[in-house]
Amino acid sequence: MEFSHLDQNGRANMVDVGDKAISCRIARATGFVEMREDTVKRIHENLLKKGDVLSVATLAGIMGAKRTAELIPLCHGILLEHVEVTFELDERGVRIFAEVKTDAKTGVEMEALTAVSVAALTIFDMCKAVDKQMVIGHIHVTHKEGGRSGIFDCSEDRS
Repeated sequence: MEFSHLDQNGRANMVDVGDKAISCRIARATGFVEMREDTVKRIHENLLKKGDVLSVATLAGIMGAKRTAELIPLCHGILLEHVEVTFELDERGVRIFAEVKTDAKTGVEMEALTAVSVAALTIFDMCKAVDKQMVIGHIHVTHKEGGRSGIFDCSEDRS
């Protein structure tokens, strides 16, 4: 398998997408912040001193998706048309979901993964005073469509 981000000499190279067709691109990603049950309860009841954790994490995830090209070397800057970040709480922690959409020449998997990652880091930051043992993980793409490679679905729960 050839790596598209390396030139013939093995040096980093931004992929040329100039000849690719514009198509509707959608990507979904998920991740999980594992924490103590009482921390989940504090989030749910909005009892943390730093404020509404999930509202702030939503904004952080959206902002992260929009700035992906500034964070990930060789990632193309893409005008995003839609970013949605949502959460599910259970007794073990917070599951994060992100969906990113655009019409572009390249996919938005990195933007969806960045949205999840930045939202997870924000949750950690806002809750670390009450739970220093949180674990961020299981971040992965669950769906991708658009472009030459077509549709990818990963329904496997990796938590």
